[in-house]
Amino acid sequence: QVQLVESGGGLVQAGGSLRLSCAASGSIFSITVMGWYRQAPGKERELVATITTGGSTNYADSVKGRFTISRPNAQNTVHLQMNSLKPEDTAVYYCYAFCRRWGMRSDYDYWGQGTQVTVSS
Repeated sequence: QVQLVESGGGLVQAGGSLRLSCAASGSIFSITVMGWYRQAPGKERELVATITTGGSTNYADSVKGRFTISRPNAQNTVHLQMNSLKPEDTAVYYCYAFCRRWGMRSDYDYWGQGTQVTVSS
């Protein structure tokens, strides 16, 4: 199995910062992509940012220039530094990994339980 455990969510005022972290563990052979998605009440889950093992990043237009994703040494952790937070960033943030388990021939999607981020105006 693969477990993704998030930490770092909370309540912050508009303009503030938060740092989310996610650690992947379990029978992982390789991780191709790690990232973050979010889901606000009444809305669909949306991409926030992803990072490949090679270091390529992808951001939602709404967070470009404010959020930074990192994956130190391409290991099994990923961080999301969120600056200049806005009320519309309020959502449950989910860690994501596209990875291959030992003994498997294909990569699959895995998700964390989610961590709440609330930005007050």
